Amino acid sequence: MNHHHLLNRLSRRVLAWLRRWQNWLVGVLLVVAILAGCRLWPHPSLRDWQPSSTAVYDDHGRLLRLTLASDDRYRLWVPLADISPQLVDGVLLHEDRWYRWHPGINPYGLLRGAWITYVRHGNPQGGSTVTMQLARLLWKLNTRSPQGKLRQIARALQLELFYSKRQILEAYLNDAPYGRNVEGVGAASLAYFNKQASALSLPEALTLAVLPQDPTRRLQRPDATASNLINPQLATSRNRLYASWLRSHPNDVALKPLFALPLNLRPLSALPFEAPHAVEQLLAQRQVAGVSGEPRLNTTLDLGLQHALERQITQYVARNASRGIRNAAAILIDTRDMGIKAMVGSADYFDRSIQGQVNGTLAKRSPGSTLKPFIYALGFDQGVLHPQTVLRDVPTSFGPYTPENFDGHFLGPITATDALIRSRNIPAVWVASQLKQPSLYQFLRDAGISRMASEKHYGLALVLGGGEVSMQELGGLYAMLANRGELRPLRLLADEPQVAGTRMLSDEASFMVMDMLRQNPRPDETTGAQPARLPVYWKTGTSWAFRDAWTAGSFGPYVLVVWVGNFDSTGNPAFVGADAAAPLFFQIIDALRAEHRQLAEPIRHMPANLKRVQICLASGDLPNQWCPQKGMTWFIPGKSPIRVSNVHRPVVIDDASGLPACPPYAGKRTHVEVYEFWPSDLQHVFAQAGIPRRKPPQNPQCGNAGTPNGDPPQITSPLRGSTYAMRLAQLGQERIAFVATTDADTHALYWFVNDAYIGRSAPGESLFWQPQTAGSYNVHVVDDHGRSDQRPLGVSLVE
Repeated sequence: MNHHHLLNRLSRRVLAWLRRWQNWLVGVLLVVAILAGCRLWPHPSLRDWQPSSTAVYDDHGRLLRLTLASDDRYRLWVPLADISPQLVDGVLLHEDRWYRWHPGINPYGLLRGAWITYVRHGNPQGGSTVTMQLARLLWKLNTRSPQGKLRQIARALQLELFYSKRQILEAYLNDAPYGRNVEGVGAASLAYFNKQASALSLPEALTLAVLPQDPTRRLQRPDATASNLINPQLATSRNRLYASWLRSHPNDVALKPLFALPLNLRPLSALPFEAPHAVEQLLAQRQVAGVSGEPRLNTTLDLGLQHALERQITQYVARNASRGIRNAAAILIDTRDMGIKAMVGSADYFDRSIQGQVNGTLAKRSPGSTLKPFIYALGFDQGVLHPQTVLRDVPTSFGPYTPENFDGHFLGPITATDALIRSRNIPAVWVASQLKQPSLYQFLRDAGISRMASEKHYGLALVLGGGEVSMQELGGLYAMLANRGELRPLRLLADEPQVAGTRMLSDEASFMVMDMLRQNPRPDETTGAQPARLPVYWKTGTSWAFRDAWTAGSFGPYVLVVWVGNFDSTGNPAFVGADAAAPLFFQIIDALRAEHRQLAEPIRHMPANLKRVQICLASGDLPNQWCPQKGMTWFIPGKSPIRVSNVHRPVVIDDASGLPACPPYAGKRTHVEVYEFWPSDLQHVFAQAGIPRRKPPQNPQCGNAGTPNGDPPQITSPLRGSTYAMRLAQLGQERIAFVATTDADTHALYWFVNDAYIGRSAPGESLFWQPQTAGSYNVHVVDDHGRSDQRPLGVSLVE
């Protein structure tokens, strides 16, 4: 009973106490709820109150430019976690030691400031806390009057209601004045010390900690020298703060010698202004995308490579000023990730006489002959030719279009490789005229070349630079060649993801064109062959009326495009690709090799479907028995055109008359001579060039005069009229034997299926072919005398 009685008495007392204090409890709970509501109610982030500058860096973290914010201030937001703890502690020690405990105002500080300012009439002191100083900065308050001070107190209390202590301190450190138009520790540490706010030393951190108290006076030097050392007033304030610092950080006494050393503050006029064209292009792209004002942009640029290109262009323009060369541009692209490593948009950004602020790498200009490699690549893919196909460099009309060569001369028969290296116009236009799907125009459209007119507008003149491309577009095309036919977009922002490539050319065609460009000798080579240097795959271009000189190509992992000309498109006979752009192109490459050793050639495996085949050099076709000079060419089985050469032919000569003998030859004294049988247009070019060619003799007294005896080959396998049944499970693995009987004078047989060359066999040997699909085929064999046989072949499938 006693136990229950005590419980009842205790319960009655508790209830009585609650009734007495319930109003107070409700009030406290209401205040807590209001405070919690203020803190949890959605409100703008303090980070968004002020516009931000943008710090642009290269791919090694080196500052390229610090831009002004939209209000013409240098201001970079840095999270509190990324600010040096020494700077944070130094600011609180200097500005507001009781910051973490007061509600936004410090009554003692306010009373002390009022007493000194209004009673003792000393130097004005506001007694402001960090929160009050932030309120003044955010609301642009005039706090020199009592009314202004009251508004500042109200705003400080408002800040404390809506934001945490950590958020307020972070905002203050990012908005405090640091002299001139620099605000916040992020911009100050970068501008004055070229460091991130997290990497400051103790002397630097304490210097910034005292600077906001009177930034204008403390940055001024009493003398008129251009010294960058901190002035005595700022050094005294910093050292006084260091003395206070040691009371709570005694171990830092070991750093005292550092405070005796001179400390440099970089003037704002010395802020980096690197790669101006690339930086402005990137900032403009971000603004168009609606994401301007980002605190940090990491680019793909390499400042070392950027400086190397700038030096070479500056020196080249200075050396060649007497030739009227005043401007040039260049772009360097890393083919591995398509990052732009260096971009020089003009020879001098600050030279108004050459419109230096124009970004020449974005300007649309005639590319001259720099598009020719892609014409040949398309021709390889469409079965028009192979690298050793002999083309005709002769006067030719393509409908109403009659192109000429740059030098006004014609070379007659020329291999595709030599035609590309020597930039012959007639062969390139002929190849382009043979293209079906895609044409060069369609290829360029598919590759993203912008602002192109209709295909009829250009016609075949597009081959010789009749259209317009930018340096960046041309660089992307050459990077596509280096990347084995896969086109990928250029990247200037390091954070931009790499995207999968779009196949524009086959692996085989790209490999063959690169091999052709590799054989182009340097302009300073006299031997005709490159020595043991890094391979360079390059091509020049000259636009109409000598307005643009180009050289584009790849070396190591990079693609380099160089342009020489004038932005106002005035011509100059010196603006020839080989004479004006190529020397600068190779000077840049040589400089990069000397300054940057890691320029090894990327490993490029030979395409699996690419073969080597022997050809007759005179015709570019498979050699017959009488071909005197043979060579090798790259060849895509089933795609590249190939036939047996018929330029060199034997003629049976009558010993008595010296004319071709009339058959039959039995009982006559004859001998065989080999002649070159060239078409009449090529014979004419040979005559014009003074190159003697022995004409084949003729004998009008009889038909087939001088034709050698000999039987054509006869196919014995596959059997005539036969259909081969292939098991479906082993399609592509089973083989059909090709065999033919030959004349005794035959040395080689060349086999074709549906006009596609598949291989060579010796007389009496079999060649095995693997059909990939069922269907009807035509098998064709040609011997090295040009004699042939053919027959149909059927292939069917069975289970």
